[in-house]
Amino acid sequence: MVTVNRKWMQLAGIVGCALWMTSCKQEAQVGQMPNSYKTMTVAPSDKEYTTAYSATVRGRYDAPIVPQVSGTIWKVMVKEGQHVRKGQSLFIIDQVPYRAALNTAEANLEVAKAALATAELNYNSAKELNAQKVVSEHSLLTSKNSYLTAKAQVAQAEAQVVNARNNMAYTEVKSPSDGIVGAIPMREGTLVGPSMGTSLTTVSDNKDCYVYFSMTENQLLQMTRKYGTTDEAVKNMPAVSLQLNDGSLYDVQGRIESISGVIDRQTGTVSVRAIFPNERGILRSGATASVIVPDAYKQCIVIPQAATFMLQDKVLVYKVVDGKAVSAIVQVAEGNDGREYVVLDGLKPGEEIVAEGAGLVREGTQVK
Repeated sequence: MVTVNRKWMQLAGIVGCALWMTSCKQEAQVGQMPNSYKTMTVAPSDKEYTTAYSATVRGRYDAPIVPQVSGTIWKVMVKEGQHVRKGQSLFIIDQVPYRAALNTAEANLEVAKAALATAELNYNSAKELNAQKVVSEHSLLTSKNSYLTAKAQVAQAEAQVVNARNNMAYTEVKSPSDGIVGAIPMREGTLVGPSMGTSLTTVSDNKDCYVYFSMTENQLLQMTRKYGTTDEAVKNMPAVSLQLNDGSLYDVQGRIESISGVIDRQTGTVSVRAIFPNERGILRSGATASVIVPDAYKQCIVIPQAATFMLQDKVLVYKVVDGKAVSAIVQVAEGNDGREYVVLDGLKPGEEIVAEGAGLVREGTQVK
């Protein structure tokens, strides 16, 4: 009985060892099997994105109307929101003191002219008498000086007339351009002047409207690299659209007209100005909107965002090289649609990458 038990124990040990070796062999084979991932071979294609920027609408010419002379408003000639033409009267300031000043200046001019005529007669007479040795050289010079003084007084009086006439003209405040009249906070009887803190109103030329928005430093650098220079970017950028505050799309496209050459240190942005036609007067100065800027790429490499992962501030992908995952840093365009990236550098046409689940892949993983 002892012998039989020993034989059974030996046989059980051999079978267990065989099973253990078979299990280890299977586990090794499973560990060596490549993982299955969705991959793609990158190829060039065309892609266009749009980026929306918060913007402010301004009239092409917003002119604050400030009086050039002091006085009380005698009459308001326009209404708020009224369309006016260049040179049209907006306000009349009390003209009585300025008309009196003009009359006084014109009278002083006549007096100065009469004094000049008398001084000229005396000087001419002194010259004849001096030639006949009747008057001395001193008397001649005195007459000449009186004549020159009278002449200067005439010039001074003429300048005073011009100044008084200008002040008289300034009592009629006129529009410097075609446009729309803004709010009029001051009415008849209000005392106004050049040093007042507020303007009488604002005239906005809304035939064309400027739309201002900001672009980040990185976006500016990317645009500059794409077009070569900022000036070339302004010339060659496609038309832009405008989304109004109610969500509707303005039916006329505009164009970017200028990009500031100075980066704001506090915000890290540059100011960009676009211009939109406004023949129907839909756009109003002071309105808010969003500028939609298209960004077109020709024959570029486009990859899914699921094919990328972040490491610190870098964007990486896994290339499939000899059946293994090899990480590589790529440079992507800042603008995107939330699903795909445009790759600017780091990938070449024909290379194979892991297309999904890149964040779960590890360096050197075998990829099937």
